[in-house]
Amino acid sequence: MPAACATRRITGLPFPMEIPLRKNILLSLLVAAAFVAPAVSSAQTDKVLLNAAQKRQPEFVKDLATLVNVDTGTDDAKGLAQMEAFLAQRLRDLGATVEIFAAPPAAGKMVLGTLQGKGSKNIMLMVHYDTVFGIGDAAKRPFRVEGNKAFGPGVADAKGGALIMLYALDLVRERGFADFKTLSIFFNPDEEKSSLGSREKIRELSSRQDYVLSFEPPEADRVTVATNGIAYVHLDVKGLASHAGSAPEKGRNAAVELANQILQLRDLGDPVKGTTVNWTVIQAGERVNITPEKASATADMRLSDLSEIERVQADASKIIQKKLVPETQVSVKVENRRPPFSKNAATDKLAVQANSIYQELGKTIEPVAMRYGTDAGFAYNPATGKPVVLDGMGIVGNRIHSTDEWVDLDSVAPRLYLTIRLLEVMGKAR
Repeated sequence: MPAACATRRITGLPFPMEIPLRKNILLSLLVAAAFVAPAVSSAQTDKVLLNAAQKRQPEFVKDLATLVNVDTGTDDAKGLAQMEAFLAQRLRDLGATVEIFAAPPAAGKMVLGTLQGKGSKNIMLMVHYDTVFGIGDAAKRPFRVEGNKAFGPGVADAKGGALIMLYALDLVRERGFADFKTLSIFFNPDEEKSSLGSREKIRELSSRQDYVLSFEPPEADRVTVATNGIAYVHLDVKGLASHAGSAPEKGRNAAVELANQILQLRDLGDPVKGTTVNWTVIQAGERVNITPEKASATADMRLSDLSEIERVQADASKIIQKKLVPETQVSVKVENRRPPFSKNAATDKLAVQANSIYQELGKTIEPVAMRYGTDAGFAYNPATGKPVVLDGMGIVGNRIHSTDEWVDLDSVAPRLYLTIRLLEVMGKAR
């Protein structure tokens, strides 16, 4: 998951971004929404479940140390294989049927565990196990605990979430809970690079589900009800090489034209629709005494409306026709990398239910919409409105993708409690 931005209200968008939805919105949902399942009294805490979740925290921390101290960057085949083996064996130990799937071009494999129950609902828990960190980072910054915080590469994103899923499965077994038709546990190895090898499997599996819970890390007591989509805008310029000192006039400087185009394309975003386009990677030239023949740039595009892909492509194609350097060739292409997880009523209702459950612990959960993209975008199908997807179910953490990424260990038991109670509520839903 890309690093989270500052959480503040951004106005003029179709929904609030990266901040808790306001209380009046929450109240309106409580009053107007038909709940996905029966409401839960905030006064009724399942003390047996809470105690069982709390007792697992010491072992949870030991397992978290084990996972964080293994490098699992998206391209690290050796580290990903170690993680895959751990996840698969733990799933088998918990009584799940396990399947392993290749995920080319990813270096790692997908792991799917399945339990058969006695209910009517198909439910899937999912998260990725790759990180953005390189080989050797775990040795440089091994797992450590300071107070109620744990630190290390990928501790929040998303190794903590992976363990919440596994420990929830353990609690499911202990409680004898079987009010589901199937309970699937899915781990993929390439989310940090747009899930190129696993996106179709996520779509396929999700199409069979009634509910999907994604265990990306929230920054506080929150769940994620919508995320942005991600696209790349590729800009390429072809000019003509020449000696930069003795015959610059014979060349056609691709770097200069690239700079011109970037300036022209700087306003491709649309604040009203929540679309941003930011140029982040630029390449031109190889030697200082040669006029660059080729130049390229890539922009990071975030969107909440899929139609913006087509709009940005059309606008950019028109804009690049105006050139500064004659006889250069300019092309632009928008590449759709990850669809948005669109805001929808069913997810909003499930978020309200999650808040009702958290109130059993004397806490509240706030639903948020985030500007980053996650695999929830592949799980949710806006054409059908199915399955019901809720993201941000992982362990609470912050400073994601940074050298001081951390998790709040005090959130382990509440998040386990939330997961089990949501499973129980979803299993009874109409």
